[in-house]
Amino acid sequence: MGYLSNGWDENAQQMDSVAVLRNGKEILFQAFNWESHKYDWWKNLEEKVPDIAKSGFTSAWLPPPSQSLAPEGYTPQNLYSLNSAYGSDYLLKALLGKMKQYKVRSMADIVINHRVGTTRGHGGMYNRYDGIPLPWNERAVTSCTGGLGNRSTGANFNGFPNIDHTQDFVRKDLVGWLRWLRYNIGFQDFRFDFARGYAPKYVKEYIEGARPIFSVGEYWDSCKYNGSYLDYNQDSHRQRIINWIDGTGQLSTAFDFTTKGILQAAVKGEFWRLRDAQGKPPGVVGWWPSRAVTFLDNHDTGSTQVLDLRLLNTVLCLAQ
Repeated sequence: MGYLSNGWDENAQQMDSVAVLRNGKEILFQAFNWESHKYDWWKNLEEKVPDIAKSGFTSAWLPPPSQSLAPEGYTPQNLYSLNSAYGSDYLLKALLGKMKQYKVRSMADIVINHRVGTTRGHGGMYNRYDGIPLPWNERAVTSCTGGLGNRSTGANFNGFPNIDHTQDFVRKDLVGWLRWLRYNIGFQDFRFDFARGYAPKYVKEYIEGARPIFSVGEYWDSCKYNGSYLDYNQDSHRQRIINWIDGTGQLSTAFDFTTKGILQAAVKGEFWRLRDAQGKPPGVVGWWPSRAVTFLDNHDTGSTQVLDLRLLNTVLCLAQ
């Protein structure tokens, strides 16, 4: 697929442009599963980097690197602490160095829709962040999830304080953190978790601020069903994903959840689903292939204890 190209000197402090699209192939490897945190993962994965490179993968998607309440990494608290259930910051940096050596780009899983607080604040909820870097108060949390900020600009991730991206100080701090991941730690690509939770214009701002080589958003909502039956026409579903991509200023790609949903039905023998009414592929890839990250499965669909590199989930980004 077309992808966001590194059109600048990574060591330069001044960059003339954000990114440009160019033709080519990207094969993105999801280099973890839901059980990986149990297996000294940064060290484990470092040993597999030569095999990942030999297999032709151009980028490896790593789990969220920050300290998290849950070991999988998706309930972050201290964003600047890279000592996680996957290993120490030292082991993570060693892994990223090995990946750079073998020319496999490292993708950081960016979880900025919600953040677990350290201290009880407004309403008796843990919506303050005292004692850690980015010591936000309740104004950083949306009013619809127990904070004193504005209402959310997207869907709520229930059960946790959702970050209010309308606040200038929040966005400034997040850009600083993303730049730290990009230029101090060495991540090159970004995957935006739960991208439905905040307006895509903020993703545009974060990409412009931190300038990853490649970005992809997890804009995931339900396909259109008639009861339990998947409708043939999924134009409204793929249009919502395309609207999100447009909202990022076309700087980010998006996972093609439309294609995934259709494939799940097609493999049951309903192969007529594999073309839309215009004879094109029925997902986002049929309308905007340069921004569609097609895939078969990922860690959100279930847990597996398989650790064999060959059987870990793979995301394919195919050239068009």
